[in-house]
Amino acid sequence: MKVPSPGESITEVVIARWLKKDGEYVEKDEEVAEVDSDKATLTINAEESGAIKTLAAEGDTVKVGQVVCSIDTSVKGESKPKTEPKKDVAVTAKAEAKPTTNNQPPIAIGAKTNYANGTPSPAAKKLMGENKISANKVVASGKDGRITKGDILYTLSNGFDSSSTSGWGGSRDKERTKMTPLRKKLAQRLVAVKNETAMLTTFNEVDMSAIYNLRAKYNPAIEKKYEVKLGFMSFFTKAVTEALNLYPAVNAMIDGDEIVYHKYADIGIAVSAPKGLVVPVLRNAEQMSLTQIETEIKSLAVKARENKITLDDMTGGTFTITNGGVFGSMMSTPIINPPQSAILGMHNVVERPIAINGEVVIRPMMYVALSYDHRIIDGRESVGFLVKVKEMLENPSKMLFGGKDPNEIVFGL
Repeated sequence: MKVPSPGESITEVVIARWLKKDGEYVEKDEEVAEVDSDKATLTINAEESGAIKTLAAEGDTVKVGQVVCSIDTSVKGESKPKTEPKKDVAVTAKAEAKPTTNNQPPIAIGAKTNYANGTPSPAAKKLMGENKISANKVVASGKDGRITKGDILYTLSNGFDSSSTSGWGGSRDKERTKMTPLRKKLAQRLVAVKNETAMLTTFNEVDMSAIYNLRAKYNPAIEKKYEVKLGFMSFFTKAVTEALNLYPAVNAMIDGDEIVYHKYADIGIAVSAPKGLVVPVLRNAEQMSLTQIETEIKSLAVKARENKITLDDMTGGTFTITNGGVFGSMMSTPIINPPQSAILGMHNVVERPIAINGEVVIRPMMYVALSYDHRIIDGRESVGFLVKVKEMLENPSKMLFGGKDPNEIVFGL
């Protein structure tokens, strides 16, 4: 099996992870490996059923089209068992925390069994990473010694010594890891932005009370009908698309000696993925409703976190929004995503005292930041754009009327 091409101009990739071990039986179309390029992570799927033999190690840089594994189709395996029906959701937390026995005694990690011994399930692996638990701290109870989610919950509920697993404190050890192609490309692009643009940042603050009230009032009905909740990002995306219509320079980019003005809004949403920051794009976001925006953002975010994002998902984009608030950021200066000319940074919401009509009141406030390329966007446009975004977020009905108050339209203003 050869390495598929992730896209134009990409000639080599890195074997990030083998999902199957040497000699393991794989079924046709089953994922066998993940490979990293400087633009995205993609998977290699088995072309036939049989026993796999890997011809490259994890971390190796290989050429596109190079043979990295073979499949012995003469080896026959058993069909995978049917998926068990979902258990009753009314399972107690105590029962979940107990390791499942599958009618066999727990297997100590390191005992001579098969490849599954000490291998965590996807859910267990996630919990192990979040809590810094190594496999040798867990008693596995799954089939053939596999570590289950219940094993991790049981370990956490009984307590364990994390000092030997964190690698922190006391020693003078160092660890070197090779930069992934995606991280290297990201580093190059970020440095290039600083060197090649006249980047400035302007700030403002938004009273989020109206959005909080709208979400509290309508989210139950929206979730029931559309199976999605309205988050902050959908409101910000809608406000941005309306403001871009009023300030087209913010939605433009430089191409040589020309300025390209876009008659549409393809909004990039910065998402933190396991391999690094990725920016999937909402196409023609200016035509979407709030629920459509939220549904599409949710879909793209899931793909990014599962490393299933494609080059097509990230190609293009005329403006980017990044939300550092989910990590607790109070204020920052986001870096432009080239070749775009501006990026909006959202931050955390904090209840603060502000003055309204001569009185001090407590309101949920968010700082927002617009970084922009001063070569193409003037101060008047950057400040006007951010003020318009602020106005629409504080008065969401303006989003439905081209950035104007409904009364202004009624009176022809």
